[in-house]
Amino acid sequence: MTTDERLRLQIPGGGEVSALLARPSAPRWLLILGHGAGAGMEHTFMQSLASELAGAGVATLRYQFPYMEQRRRVPDPPQLLMATVAAAVRAGAAAASGLPLLAGGKSMGGRMTSQAAAEGLLPELKGLVFFGFPLHPPKRPGTKRAEHLAKVTVPMLFLQGTRDALADLTLLRPICTQLGRLATLHIIETADHSFHVLKSAKRSDADVLRELAQTTAAWAEKMKGANRNLKTEKR
Repeated sequence: MTTDERLRLQIPGGGEVSALLARPSAPRWLLILGHGAGAGMEHTFMQSLASELAGAGVATLRYQFPYMEQRRRVPDPPQLLMATVAAAVRAGAAAASGLPLLAGGKSMGGRMTSQAAAEGLLPELKGLVFFGFPLHPPKRPGTKRAEHLAKVTVPMLFLQGTRDALADLTLLRPICTQLGRLATLHIIETADHSFHVLKSAKRSDADVLRELAQTTAAWAEKMKGANRNLKTEKR
């Protein structure tokens, strides 16, 4: 059973925004989850993903960016977006009751989270999760959006589709290789940026969402185990 709690977050320079804490009965992690540029925290993808994550033992805190809260189409400046991420992570830490914290999100929400982490604004985090990292605009391949990832100091999970028009895998794979042990790349065959798959995959969108959630939970547990082993070695 999952309990939902509506929250209001105060954003420096951005007023108040809505947030939703979804907590399963026995969570092992809390994931602060930002939405993509074109749809808010109530979008079907975000709701379904939060439900699947709850089933995998991961609580979520979804939140709105100010422009979405105010029903504007154009995203806020990066500094305000990052300030919103930081406020959401602080709220998550206060509500987590000792749960280890992850943060990330869909597309822009994930990228703004990694930028905030790169600037040292999210010291509470144990890891970052990207549900479709937007490496470049459609039909304009490049890697500039990933340059800040070299400054991130926590493990990162990239969940990417092979048909994602915003992330050419021939560019993303070398980036993950350069990031070394901090980066894990999980590929969803035939999935696009919205994680819709081709009929030839013989899978439903629900199957893909379940894979995203279960992969996230398994990665988090593996990371926890690795950290536990490292602490033991240092004794």
